[in-house]
Amino acid sequence: MTALKGARERRVRTGGVELCVAEFGDPAQPTVVLVHGYPDSKEVWSEVAVRLADRFHVVLYDVRGHGRSTAPKPLRGGFTLAKLTDDFLAVVDAVSPDRPVHLVGHDWGSVQSWEFVTVKHTEGRIASFTSMSGPSLDHFGHWINARVKRPTPRRVGQLLGQGAKSWYVYLLHTPALPELAWRGPLGKRWPKILERVEKVPGGDYPTSSLPTDAAHGAWLYRDNVRPRLLRPRPDAYAHAPVQLITPLGDAFLSERLYDELERWAPQLTRRTLPAKHWVPRTRPDQLAAWIEEFVTGVEEGRPVVKPGGRYSDRFGGRLVLVTGAGSGIGRATAFAFAEAGARVVAVDRDTESAARTAELSLLLGAPKAWAETVDVSDEQAMEKLAEKVAAEYGVVDVLVNNAGIGLSGSFFATTPDDWRKVLDVNLWGVIHGCLFFGGQMAERGQGGHIVNIASAAAYQPSRALPAYSTSKAAVLMLSECLRAELAGRDIGVTAICPGFVNTNITSTARFTGVDAEEERRRQKRTARLYGLRNYPPEKVAKAILRAVARNEAVVPVTPEARGAHLMSRVLPGALRAIARVEPRL
Repeated sequence: MTALKGARERRVRTGGVELCVAEFGDPAQPTVVLVHGYPDSKEVWSEVAVRLADRFHVVLYDVRGHGRSTAPKPLRGGFTLAKLTDDFLAVVDAVSPDRPVHLVGHDWGSVQSWEFVTVKHTEGRIASFTSMSGPSLDHFGHWINARVKRPTPRRVGQLLGQGAKSWYVYLLHTPALPELAWRGPLGKRWPKILERVEKVPGGDYPTSSLPTDAAHGAWLYRDNVRPRLLRPRPDAYAHAPVQLITPLGDAFLSERLYDELERWAPQLTRRTLPAKHWVPRTRPDQLAAWIEEFVTGVEEGRPVVKPGGRYSDRFGGRLVLVTGAGSGIGRATAFAFAEAGARVVAVDRDTESAARTAELSLLLGAPKAWAETVDVSDEQAMEKLAEKVAAEYGVVDVLVNNAGIGLSGSFFATTPDDWRKVLDVNLWGVIHGCLFFGGQMAERGQGGHIVNIASAAAYQPSRALPAYSTSKAAVLMLSECLRAELAGRDIGVTAICPGFVNTNITSTARFTGVDAEEERRRQKRTARLYGLRNYPPEKVAKAILRAVARNEAVVPVTPEARGAHLMSRVLPGALRAIARVEPRL
């Protein structure tokens, strides 16, 4: 057992046990109480706690029988929700006697915290509650009853699905077996299991008390699960605002458990996270950001945020950087993420355009937005920008490499200088973004997503677009290779292939082998044709958000892009024949 570095510790006596309580930060600030789950101790919260300590008075405690807290005697009947509630009240009376606290629970810490926030005698002591990976047993019981009483195929499937995920609950009810396993081989192998399956980094967690914690903690299930599921309370309504954070890859809990949660928690904010169960260890940055945002809102008396956009629960508060954000697909993408509640960094080589995008992003719902000016083809400038963004705004969660230029003309009419210009922006700009911002994602070790804007020209050859198509084909293959490399780090990579989209790239594209007057004529004609097609960049932006949410690999967007992608697989000869046709511009 170890003490948390930099924490102030105290002992709190309650109900025949002595609880170990650790505190960070200024006691004059709002108090945030972090409650751990099974088979953890308070150290599971160490990474989140230090991130919150500058802003809040952060309190962690070992649940009875865990970590450095003593166990009840006898164990049977010593872990009921009523006794856990008394423990919680004893802790908050000691650390924050005059002000309500903001409660955060994970796993069984969340299960018991649902009890705290729904019983009458805690009213006025809890200002808000953030729940993750641990439902109320009362809500769970009502959820089961509703599906048993009205067993539609969909509801039966939900019951069977959650039943399969709850396999460990059945085992923990068996006498003696869990204790033997945890004090024997399972306890020794558990850190490696977490590292391999959940990708939990090492450090001060789990502690040496794990075997004893897990053996004692089995009584959390034995004392509470069956009684509450069989006889759930009818009045289990939350008397404080609730933020629900749902890890989408949780192996133990189905998302469907929370489908009717608004019934029990009227002041509910939903968040989702592409992660597995142990998010306090694998996603501390995002959890700390969401907790800080939620707690601050409650403290300031602002209405509880109820995300309205389709992807608001997924991208709210996330940091998104978009290059080429001054217009077209880049601006539409920045706006779409802003509407989903993301923090936006709008990057463009045109300072005024970037600033306008950032300004409008704030109006559309972004909690924060910044404008940055850079030429993506400049390696040193991109490296400095990445350092600045990380230092001032944080590590980017979603990177959209969108900046690009158009170039049309036959191979022999395209000079080496033309090749360098298009490759510098379209390919090297993407490489720089992936290298510097993606490198920060990988080093942080908390996942993320990279979106590279390729083109249908990446797989649709044309005699008129050799340089442009080559640059975009390279982006497509780079994205595929990077996706394979970063999959083990929970970083998704998507290549977007838009097709004919009505943006200003057509009016600024260069045409080789012709004089200035003819180039202007071709630019106007191309822009007019794209305008007649009139596929808006907003639809591409929606496809980008959907692709990130679903972690899609390659996304052709327009119907013609999807058709060409299909042909490249099943009828490549037909595409090659079409490529020989000289476009009439």
